[in-house]
Amino acid sequence: MKQIHDADNSGLSMVEVVLLGNAQDGGRPQPGCNKPCCIGLSPNDYRYPTSLGIIDQEQLHIIDASRHLGSQLQLLENRIPDEIWITHAHFGHIDGLGLFGRETINAKGIILHVSKRMEGIIRETPHWRLMLEQGVFSISEISDKATISNAGFTITPILVPHRGELSDMHAFVIRGQHKSLLYLPDHDTWKETLKLHETTSIRQWLKELEVDIALLDGTFWSHNELQSRSQNVVPHPPIKETINLLGYKQQGDPDILFFHLNHTNPVFDEWSEEHTTVVEMGWKIAKQGQRFIL
Repeated sequence: MKQIHDADNSGLSMVEVVLLGNAQDGGRPQPGCNKPCCIGLSPNDYRYPTSLGIIDQEQLHIIDASRHLGSQLQLLENRIPDEIWITHAHFGHIDGLGLFGRETINAKGIILHVSKRMEGIIRETPHWRLMLEQGVFSISEISDKATISNAGFTITPILVPHRGELSDMHAFVIRGQHKSLLYLPDHDTWKETLKLHETTSIRQWLKELEVDIALLDGTFWSHNELQSRSQNVVPHPPIKETINLLGYKQQGDPDILFFHLNHTNPVFDEWSEEHTTVVEMGWKIAKQGQRFIL
């Protein structure tokens, strides 16, 4: 492993990426929800929190570790990851780390890629600090736009604004031999994200990132979806706003798939008007277990 500034994909073998979940942190059904969106679901309608598996020759990497890790690893032949990449400190993205300890997997020597702020949280939390001392994890620090090269792919952290009360938030761009993919489960607003990266539109930003596939934050369909909470408590750009900013898919656009779906999001229903609107504009709703070759 080494830090590089200019990614060179020559000689990289193809890697397979598996979407291990497409739901928001609480999954679907969400604990405590007694609404029709969660009551009476069949097991086929259950969805795990967002996580991504990257199969790189003999190694396995995952991005984000949820509490449903045991079930999600079944999508990867129950293999234990060699390396884990964490986007940020919110539960749903990190609470699965404890499953690698002595009480469950009893793993050793997993490389944990986190930001400096996230590392501080891990070292200050007794359970995770103990796992470091026991050799379950070793930490590798990530930073904005510092590309890391692996045997079959490169990965670049991309800083984005998202509720920084605990840690910063990094999206990831994964580049294989033939294609590249953006993993962006959370951010606050397009206005803030685009301003941070000095771009004026979603399309321009994705073009500058040079990605072929973009998994974008689709937590909510619209701003009035959560009637019981202030939207300021859980800021995310709703799908309706994103597709209005994008318009219809144009030639040369990446494939955009929305994921990190809150249990209330109507696009879970493939027959809904909202899901149909997304598809008719040329975009997609990501599916749990979906695979991509990069």
